[in-house]
Amino acid sequence: MRLVFFSASLVSIVFSGATFAQSTIDKVKSSGGITVAYRESSIPFSFLNDNGRPTGFGWEICGRIVDKVKQTAGLSVIEVKSQAVTSQNRIPLLQNGTVDIECGSTTNNSERGKQVSFATNYFYTGTRFLVKANSGIKDINSLKGKTVVSTTGTTNYQILRKLNTDSNLGFNLIGAKDHADAFLMVETGKADAFGMDDILLYGLRASSKNPAEFAVVGAPIQVEPYAIMIRKDDPSFKALVDGVLADLIKSGQFEEMYKKWFMSPIPPKGINLNAPMSKELKDNLKALSDKPAA
Repeated sequence: MRLVFFSASLVSIVFSGATFAQSTIDKVKSSGGITVAYRESSIPFSFLNDNGRPTGFGWEICGRIVDKVKQTAGLSVIEVKSQAVTSQNRIPLLQNGTVDIECGSTTNNSERGKQVSFATNYFYTGTRFLVKANSGIKDINSLKGKTVVSTTGTTNYQILRKLNTDSNLGFNLIGAKDHADAFLMVETGKADAFGMDDILLYGLRASSKNPAEFAVVGAPIQVEPYAIMIRKDDPSFKALVDGVLADLIKSGQFEEMYKKWFMSPIPPKGINLNAPMSKELKDNLKALSDKPAA
């Protein structure tokens, strides 16, 4: 299996404004390959390992999906291409056919559902804040007069902007191009807090030079589901992806994969996130729902 890497910025320019109508399975049959999108710093869902290769919980699930696609397409060999995406370009690159599936940390909500489709929800999280441990910041009400960063193109950024305006919280909200850049702003003192999904904040803290220097604070502002993202109006591919997830869940393999990435030491530093399954996720392992957030 050969992995080919592309520049997200280049393909975004080349294919800007394009749409893609062919079914994913037919596309794989005709091309002999599939392109899987990954995030560079969405620990533990999708991130780069020490060798610069994608890894993570979502990436591993994508591997199982690719195996099923290969079987369904009747291919003896399938070329798997990997494509880095950001919060800003992940939907356009999926819509125009540059990537075929994204197994990262994308929130399944109604607005995005107008542009793409989502498989069964496979994680639930809420917006909290990563801060310096000695900052004195305890929750969102401690942020008045502070600089808060969030990743551009995420639901978190939108929620924080609305809350800041509607509740007159008085913080300065700025955007970063990706999670790693936002974390760096807190690390270097350019921002006081990073507002993002709590599980991603725990992952970034765990992979930092000195995890004890940082804390994740505040009650979750809202709880939202993550789901694998695929192109809209492609029912055969959605059924395949949902079927793989259902098989993993019913066989107990999903729970084992969860323990591997959330309850055991993980790369790059062998730190255990110690993040047990939420009630929402446990419930959805029975319901197998793809219900979006509002």
